[in-house]
Parts: sequence; structure tokens; C-alpha cells
Amino acid sequence: MPELPEMETYRRLLQEKIGGGTITAAHVQREKTINLPPAEFARLLQGNRLTLVDRRGKHLLFHLESGHILLLHLMLGGFLYVGSVEDKLKRTAQVTLSFGERILYFHGLRLGYLHLLTNVQIDERLAPLGPEPLDPLFTFTRFTELLADKRSVLKTALVNQHWLAGIGNCYADEICFHAAILPTRTIPTLSYEEQKRLYHSMQTVLNEAIRFGGYMQPLFSGDSLTGGFDERCQVYDRGGEPCLRCGQPIEKSELSSRKVFACTNCQQ
Repeated sequence: MPELPEMETYRRLLQEKIGGGTITAAHVQREKTINLPPAEFARLLQGNRLTLVDRRGKHLLFHLESGHILLLHLMLGGFLYVGSVEDKLKRTAQVTLSFGERILYFHGLRLGYLHLLTNVQIDERLAPLGPEPLDPLFTFTRFTELLADKRSVLKTALVNQHWLAGIGNCYADEICFHAAILPTRTIPTLSYEEQKRLYHSMQTVLNEAIRFGGYMQPLFSGDSLTGGFDERCQVYDRGGEPCLRCGQPIEKSELSSRKVFACTNCQQ
């Protein structure tokens, strides 16, 4: 499932590619993906200018000149592609938005959704989300305050979107590895120094993942940024492979039906 770095990469590239553009057509292949009757959805979008592409946690927000906002959550298996009628993937798109000859394809939205909402509805929908880990206002002091109220396992807390917004399975494991802390540790056992390491690792890993474009496939033909972090993962999805820090095999386990990857030798 795309996480904060993937959605931030999408946000930046889409703002460059289609920001300021006018939607000339909207087509819905799968009605369950949207929240309105397809004809009404298309009518409200056609002729509407995209003023801003924003992000909140794992969501993308497409702000429209009409005041409406398209809220996208890709969930598991969803991804985006920007191309033309000729330059498109051989995959069914659940929704397409045309900006003249340039088309934004929404793929894999069997679990994900694209909802057209008002500002009030957006505020209600996103209100339960926790703070953004890369927000300048999210200081180490604020982080320790969040930790003080938690008694759960570390990974369980990191992927809880109501506690922190944007981190999922991959980056929870990568952050814990960078901090040399096992993701299966309970939060009350973390020392002050370990909390500092964890906060620093969160900032470092997420920013590096954004810099290298996350782990998704390219957004458009010739896209050399998106997906660049995939080969830089230190532990995630590397079960049985040698740890890049100590050489011991990376262990794969399961925690509340979630995969967990860690080096039990150099993570404490």
C-alpha cells in the first residue's frame, strides 16, 4: 500500500504535470470507486480547473476551482499513471480524468476510492488522522508526548493512522531498522535515547524515501524518479537476505496479520 513518501512523490509530480489544468472529460469504469452517480460525478468535474494537488497522510487531495475536492486513497493495489490515449498502460482504469490530451489514469482501485467532497466533508473525513511526521510543528517534544500515552507494540503504533498519519508496513520497519530498535518492542520499554533515535530515524528515512521517489512504479513514460527507493530498502521484503549492517539473515515474522522484517542481531 502506498505510504507517505509515495503519495508525496505523486503530489509533487502531479502538481507539475496537471496542476492548473482544466478537466475536459471524466470517465468512470467502476461506479463503486466513486461516491456519486457517474453522470453527476462527470458533470461536476468537466470544465473544472485543478488549482492544487495536496496530501494528508496517505491521501491525495485534488482541489478544484469550484470549491470541491477529490479525495483519493489508493489502498492496496492502487496506483496512478499519466499518459495519453496512445501512451497508456494495458490495464483497466477505474476512473480517468482528461486534461486535454494528457490523461490521469486511476488504476487498481478495487479497495481504494476517489470521492468528490466539499471542504466540510473533507474536514470531517480527515479529522481522525494523527499528526504528519514531517510537519515542522511535529517536534521531538510532541513525539514524546504521543509516546507517553501509548502502551502498544512499536510497529502497531507506527502504522496506526489515528496516531501518526502516513506510515505503513514498509516504512515502519525501515524506520525501526535505521534506529536499531526492534519493531516488536513495546513503547514503554523505550529509553529516552531510543526515543530520540526513533524520531531522528523517522525524519531521515521518510525524507530519503521522498528524495528517491518511494517504491511505486513510474508515474509516466520516462519517469526516472518514482520507485527509486525500492532498491534502497534495508529490511522490508528482504526476509532471509543478509543484513546490510551486520550480515545476519533478515528475519520475517508476523504481528497482528502484518509482515514484520527486522535484523534481530543489530536491532535491540
